[in-house]
Amino acid sequence: MMPSPPSRRALLHRAGAGAGLLGLATLFQDQHLLAAPDPLAPRQPHLPARAKRVIWIFINGGPSQVDTWDHKPALARHDGQELAGFDKFTGFFANAVGGVMKSPFEFRPRGRCGKMVSEIFPHLGEHVDKMAFIHSGHTESNNHSPALFAMNCGLPRMGLPCAGSWITYGLGSESRDLPAFVVMSDPLDRGLPKGNASNWSAGFLPGVYQGTWLKPKGAPIDNLLPPPNLPPAAQRDQLDLLARLNRSHRDAHPGDPDLDARIQSYELAYRMQATAPETLDLSRESEATKRLYGLDQPHCRHFATQCLTARRLVERGVRFVQIYSGGMENQRSWDGHSDIKGNHSQFAGETDQPVAALLQDLHQRGLLEDTLVLWCGEFGRLPVAQKGAKPGRDHNPHCFTAWLAGGGIKGGVSHGQSDELGHKAAVDKVTVHDLHATVLHLLGLDHEKLTYVYNGRRFRLTDVAGHVIRPILA
Repeated sequence: MMPSPPSRRALLHRAGAGAGLLGLATLFQDQHLLAAPDPLAPRQPHLPARAKRVIWIFINGGPSQVDTWDHKPALARHDGQELAGFDKFTGFFANAVGGVMKSPFEFRPRGRCGKMVSEIFPHLGEHVDKMAFIHSGHTESNNHSPALFAMNCGLPRMGLPCAGSWITYGLGSESRDLPAFVVMSDPLDRGLPKGNASNWSAGFLPGVYQGTWLKPKGAPIDNLLPPPNLPPAAQRDQLDLLARLNRSHRDAHPGDPDLDARIQSYELAYRMQATAPETLDLSRESEATKRLYGLDQPHCRHFATQCLTARRLVERGVRFVQIYSGGMENQRSWDGHSDIKGNHSQFAGETDQPVAALLQDLHQRGLLEDTLVLWCGEFGRLPVAQKGAKPGRDHNPHCFTAWLAGGGIKGGVSHGQSDELGHKAAVDKVTVHDLHATVLHLLGLDHEKLTYVYNGRRFRLTDVAGHVIRPILA
């Protein structure tokens, strides 16, 4: 027998509380008493996380794997010989292809693991037992801009969100008073990397996930200090008025993520005025710490400053920090088309002590356990000479070396192999998607679940590929 329907009185009695709450919620919304969800609020990862944050040392221009971390004795045996079957269009200068060229640097075993390391890394060589090396990386493009986009954003074209934006979107921020994602570029008038700010763009993700670029000269962020002669209460009143006007404009244009991001940025900028100056003030560090990083050494002071700043940022809750070594191109970066010996000696000299100090400092403070450090460029370089007065090496998309250290990484190991001359990835090949999937996994993010719907398609950092590189995980 079917139960009889409730009377009108009973129905109103049962539903009245819910209807009242709906009305109250509408009232609160009209009066702007319901706060919009904070897009940077910390979020739970998909998986148990081994790392909470990332520092990416981007070796801009394309470091030579065979002159840094991938020791190839066969280069010396075949020095000067023509490389049989070599495609002269592999690199960028087909008319300048020379013979096989041995490394101008000596290698020797370092650490308990006996890793063979180039002489240009005397300080970093002390930390190889913390590092996992990938010697079988390969990518799609032999040109800087698309290769940079691929390494940062997953595909060799502009307009896509970068890894830092995806990670911030997936995990939010640990700090309410500092940006979640910070970028530092070369400070020595050598320019930005090819592609400029597209390398730290949020792409089609909401703009709040964009990287915050610290200007290399002058005030790192505009208007970082509070306005002079304006009492804090008066500044707060101004921001409250601005917020009301912004909300009114937003209500008239619903669903505009750029507008929401701009409103969020005003509040973050206000909070940063109280926090960021202290964070970026390296005078608060001990003299011993400054010497450790090399702030007293003119040749590496600029990069030491950035590495020490990175440590201060992550210990205060910044989720993702990316530091670019080298500027626009050629001798202004690791792009050693000519004089590979002089080029790599210079840039290794600028970065070796600061990056080694960063690893040591993070370890001593207990931060390396849950901070992932990544050293990588956009591609590698060829084992043959690029002819010139002082020979260099051309671009090589077929093989590059990267290393990782810190949160969740097994130290003192090498994964994958290049061929005898370091020309192509040969064993256990690793794609850029694999590298990204591994970084996300260590942060507790499943790369197949971290998605965003745009133009009717569900996008992800790893596109439709990528596998976690499990042999390098602790």
